[in-house]
This record gives sequence, structure tokens and C-alpha cells, in this order.
Amino acid sequence: MDKKTAPILEIKSLKDTGEFEGYGSTFGGEPDVYGDVIAVGAYTESLANHKAKGTMPKLFWQHNRDEPIGKWVSAKEDDHGLLMQGKLNMDVQRGREAYALLKAGDIDGLSIGYRIQRHSVDDETGIWTLEKLDLIEVSIVSVGANEHAVVQSVKAAKAVHELTEKLKAGDRLTEREFETWLKGLEVGFSNSQAERAARVCLKGQGEPVDAADDGVEFLRALVG
Repeated sequence: MDKKTAPILEIKSLKDTGEFEGYGSTFGGEPDVYGDVIAVGAYTESLANHKAKGTMPKLFWQHNRDEPIGKWVSAKEDDHGLLMQGKLNMDVQRGREAYALLKAGDIDGLSIGYRIQRHSVDDETGIWTLEKLDLIEVSIVSVGANEHAVVQSVKAAKAVHELTEKLKAGDRLTEREFETWLKGLEVGFSNSQAERAARVCLKGQGEPVDAADDGVEFLRALVG
């Protein structure tokens, strides 16, 4: 499942032709509002993979995959963070709107979409250090309108990640944990579908013990 960071308010430049530059995320320092710190070098392997394939992270509006608004032309790590150079597509409406809002200063945030490849957790503080990330996209975001939604999305993503790790370790989930896990999957379960699946797979229909065992195997197969 893709995760997102809190917006970084560090768009550095904007040209009339749509070119702009900014930091998609920053390294170290104080934890962000989600309790995360991104380690120096977290993007090294992902950026190398993009380069080898001739690809770049996608440039979306508000993390919406249905709304590409241009392309990233450069992505590199420096001492401060992930420095991005992009070009808005001025031939599409949303690209022109993003340009107008950036120029007026109405929005000025970037936020990355990624998958966690490696992380560590401080048991005392609960702070996550993200050590290796697969960079999927970097979006222009309007911080005020979307901050709460992004916070909830990231919290849910962390919960799903933790539950997935439990499954991979062979641990059995409670019914509530199973519902949370299903609702967070990219394949998309509705609330009623997730609740029904939890009852069937973990509680069973007349054969609770056998059904629970079948449910664990079913989940392991989904996780891969």
C-alpha cells in the first residue's frame, strides 16, 4: 500500500513556462507530525532504479493518480532532502490551475507517495526512522484543505503495515484487526464486505476453529 508524507512547504522557484523546483521531503531533524524521520540515503536505491529504467516518479495533483499535472525531470538527494525539479503541463486545465495557485502563493506544498522497504522504530519514543523507500510519486498539495485527510491516510497505512507484518510472522489477527487490514488493502473492501469476510474467515459458520485456520491461510495467500 502506498503511503504519503506530511506536506513540505519548500517549493523554491516557479517559472512562467511551468518549471519549478522544491523539496519533496527533508532528512533527519525533528519527527514530522506523524512521528516519522526520513534517513539520509532513503531514496538512493529507488532513484537508481528509476534511472536504470529510464523512468521518474509521477507528478500528481493531491496524490490523485487520475490527475497527472506534468512530469518530474530531475530528482536527487542532497544534504537537506529530496530535491525535485518538475514541469507543469500547461496544456491541461489542472496543470494551469496548479501553476496559478503556486504563483499566487495559495498553495506551496509537496508530498511524496512511497512504499516502505526498510524502517526502524524507537521503542521508547515510537518514532519511525524510514531508512529505505520506494518512491512512487511526488504531488503538489494544498496543505490546509488536505492535511487532516493525509494524516488519517498515513495513520491507516501504518496500521495496515503493522498488521501485514503480523500475518507474515504467522500471527493470528483479531476480528477487529482483520477488518482494519481488509479495509486498508489497495484492492478495496467496503465496510460491510470487510466485516463479513472477518466473520467468515476468523469466526466461521458453524466450524469456528477450522474456519479460523482457513482464514489465516487465506490471508497469508493474499499477503504473498
